[in-house]
Amino acid sequence: MRVVITGGTGFIGRALTRLLTRRGHDVVVLTRRPRSSPPATSHAPGPDGQPAGKVDHVVWDGMTDRGWGHLAEDAAVINLAGENIADGRWSAEKKRDIVESRLAAGSAVVQAAARARPRVVVQASAVGYYGHRGEQVLDESAPPGKGFLAETAVMWEQSTREVEDMGVRRVVARTGVVLGSDGGAFPRMLAPFRLGLGGPIGDGRAWFPWIHALDEARAMMFLMECAEAMGPFNLAAPGIVTGKGLSDALGQVLGRPTVLRVPAFALRLAFGEMADAALLASLRVVPSRLSALGFRFGFPEIGAALADLTGKAA
Repeated sequence: MRVVITGGTGFIGRALTRLLTRRGHDVVVLTRRPRSSPPATSHAPGPDGQPAGKVDHVVWDGMTDRGWGHLAEDAAVINLAGENIADGRWSAEKKRDIVESRLAAGSAVVQAAARARPRVVVQASAVGYYGHRGEQVLDESAPPGKGFLAETAVMWEQSTREVEDMGVRRVVARTGVVLGSDGGAFPRMLAPFRLGLGGPIGDGRAWFPWIHALDEARAMMFLMECAEAMGPFNLAAPGIVTGKGLSDALGQVLGRPTVLRVPAFALRLAFGEMADAALLASLRVVPSRLSALGFRFGFPEIGAALADLTGKAA
């Protein structure tokens, strides 16, 4: 199948592209930086020896389907595009960019679907949809929370809702913190722990919804291929931990102490509004609908995931 990915040059997009091509899918990565885009490439054959799919990079403006909309016909469209929420403090301008980049990409996907019907649209979202909820267990039926991240996630999800009225199957992937060795938050998280300077943030009691990067890519592909998958799905490992649990597990894997806490007030001074919304919020998210469809996590527990990501796996 042809798979068109907006935001495909990002951390999650790269992991997803590698997996899709290994499984024989042809991937079209939409990019706004044509000069840095590599030519069409092919990856190594998949695990069953089937021919690998190829990767093409196509220029787009981030706002319309101009130049690529026709490629959506009978294809899967995976919409990952959006300004990085963790790149800098949330000024008024930054918050506007976060929202507008997501709504513009969603509008472009709707335009493409109207031009050439895709088989499925997989719409990215985040567990920030639920807001800070303390100890409450959050499956996909939980209502949206309050605050900037929750409100942004609601708008992000709604940005492609129109494709359902066109008869296109649509999946919404509410993703937790993706842990990978080649991008995202994990490499920055790892550095102080290697030096023995790691520890939980805040009081360590907040629930931390996480997922291994390989499971994130596998879950996206599973939802893309599964004809029964529609609506919202939580992409977070079933073995959810608190911040202290994560810190202790990483210290154990690395053989390092984890006694240095990062106080909440220091995070608020450094990151402003983002600290409470993204770093200190407690989100006890469970992947109920994903598990019900039969998806099996390769890394359901944090210890095995961290061992794999740090090269400490047996």
